[in-house]
Amino acid sequence: MSKSPITSPLSEADKKTTGAILQATLVDLVDLSLIAKQAHWNVVGKNFRSVHTQLDELVATARTYVDEVAERANAIGVSPNGKAKTVVESSGMPDYPDGWLSDEQTVAAIVKTLEALVKRLRGRIDETDKSDLVTQDLLIAIAQDVEQAHWMWQAQQA
Repeated sequence: MSKSPITSPLSEADKKTTGAILQATLVDLVDLSLIAKQAHWNVVGKNFRSVHTQLDELVATARTYVDEVAERANAIGVSPNGKAKTVVESSGMPDYPDGWLSDEQTVAAIVKTLEALVKRLRGRIDETDKSDLVTQDLLIAIAQDVEQAHWMWQAQQA
């Protein structure tokens, strides 16, 4: 289908800008959910149980926002793409190590991942200031939860 069946409340330029931001956010969040699940399966150590459980909480947060971001894209007339190939080709998340990691290594890797996402989200919040305040509000909500998670993961390193 060449023409969007969904009309957009945005101008074509704002739709293009906002759609690209939503797509990039979608891909990063899909990747975050996969990274956190990979970490969940491969964490070992004395704090295994608490880290294992906290990783599932992070997966749930990411998956919730994946759906909200994809639905926002649809609402502005942009078809979201969360396919594996797209995620592999365009995620901005740092690579997560293979194999088992100690609880300390896992926490450090998740802190690094969340730090990267926070920086990317904050840039996108600034970018949507002119193109779409509704999307900006969604990005602010996501950033709030990701920043809170980042703080909680960092606290384990203290």
